[in-house]
Amino acid sequence: MSPSRAAALFCAAACSLSLACHEIDIDFDSSDAGEIRLYDDLYSVSVADPQNAVAVGYYGAAYFTTDGGQTFEKGDTGTRRSLYSVAMADAQHGWAVGQRGLVMHTEDGGRTWQRQDHPKVESQPHLFSVTAINANTAWVIGEWGTRILTNDGGKTWEDHSFTVDQLHPMFVWLDERDQEKIRKGEPVFEDVTLNDVFCERGDPTSARCWLIGEFGYVFYSDDGGATWQSSSIEGSATMPLIELGYNRIEIDSSDIEIIGDFAESVASETHLNVAIESVASPAEIEAYGRGGDPNELFELLEARSAEVRFSIEDAGVSTDRVRLRAQPPWDYEDYLEHDPDFLERYFRSRENPKGGVRVRVIQNPILFTVQFDEAGQGIIAGLGGVVLVSDDGGKTWTYREMDQLLAVFAAGQVPGRIVAVGEKGFQRTSTDMGATWEPIDASHFPSIFTFMRDLEFAPGGETGFIVGQTGQIFKTTDSGTSWQRVLPPTEASAEGSG
Repeated sequence: MSPSRAAALFCAAACSLSLACHEIDIDFDSSDAGEIRLYDDLYSVSVADPQNAVAVGYYGAAYFTTDGGQTFEKGDTGTRRSLYSVAMADAQHGWAVGQRGLVMHTEDGGRTWQRQDHPKVESQPHLFSVTAINANTAWVIGEWGTRILTNDGGKTWEDHSFTVDQLHPMFVWLDERDQEKIRKGEPVFEDVTLNDVFCERGDPTSARCWLIGEFGYVFYSDDGGATWQSSSIEGSATMPLIELGYNRIEIDSSDIEIIGDFAESVASETHLNVAIESVASPAEIEAYGRGGDPNELFELLEARSAEVRFSIEDAGVSTDRVRLRAQPPWDYEDYLEHDPDFLERYFRSRENPKGGVRVRVIQNPILFTVQFDEAGQGIIAGLGGVVLVSDDGGKTWTYREMDQLLAVFAAGQVPGRIVAVGEKGFQRTSTDMGATWEPIDASHFPSIFTFMRDLEFAPGGETGFIVGQTGQIFKTTDSGTSWQRVLPPTEASAEGSG
């Protein structure tokens, strides 16, 4: 996976939908702050209260309102890098983050912004989301497993990014330089992109937080992010171990039938991949691993995985959705000089009371947004109309069906209602926690065929804003029942940065 691979998760789906993941890296003296003359694509909005909101987007744009959206002005960010996310802790204090490690802070409601230094400035990962717990505490996440935290208003930041150790499955795929850094105790950051983080406002020691990323990364915290736990996404099918006798690779006809039924049950669910992982009995490990040429054990494990893979693909699951886990390290000799325990660790990871093959569903949805209400009910949405819901504070998630396959970029909740928006003018609402969805009545929603990237409701839930392409901003004052365009003005609707 190349360095640009992490940004591609966010940009490949979204840039093609005019998210504008450009590579401009120019700072400037902002002379056009105040009046909005050119309507930029907007990617994020934060609503501190019914009167105060800030939206950010393309080319360093930051728009703010202090009168509930009747008028918006352009803030002075001093940058032309795109800003992907904004979070206001209150009407005055907040952060915006974006391209190449950019973190900016405001203390006057979005009128002016100051850049903040942090541990990731030199490596410059794209930063995709920020959440503010209060005026002092905020989390920022992005590519290369980036998670950084401030507890002093951004004067200093702590690096809590995901890293790789010698037991991590990614270790064997690293180049020799990174492997040596890990052996020396130096950090090597995980090549995973985190797309959204959301925390409750309030006490940073007890605020609930949630974050999502690629490869089905979903985590929750009950202590403001001091500790994180992995969430569980309920899949649609599981399988018991396919048992194989000593030194056997052939699958019984009864197992082939079970594999076929399993594969057919997930064939149409393209957000689910299938992981295949071979194991060996203690006797096989001793005879073909520790007691002989380990290549004999590698051949046995690889052949077992191949047999199951063929059966799964024959049943209709495409090749690109099948993942072979814990593949044999054929080049193990390259590691032994610097890591004498390398081969033994692999043996231990493959040992099982009975030899065979494990087959399981793994989640691979591309997730864009996570939101929770005060009751602990949450929603995640993403590419291809993927929607997940949780009613236990994010510990477990369940899929819900959407009536289309368009990307869902944002979802906001008020008591008794969820509103979701996305690409190509997509909008839906649900009054039963995502069990069913329907379009908002055309008389209550402006006609639009471009993307809507974000939405948020003010505390209390009556007032909310949606932002999107060419500076479009919609407002509701009735908890999402009806929406009106507030920006651009009618005469400026044809203008925009694209």
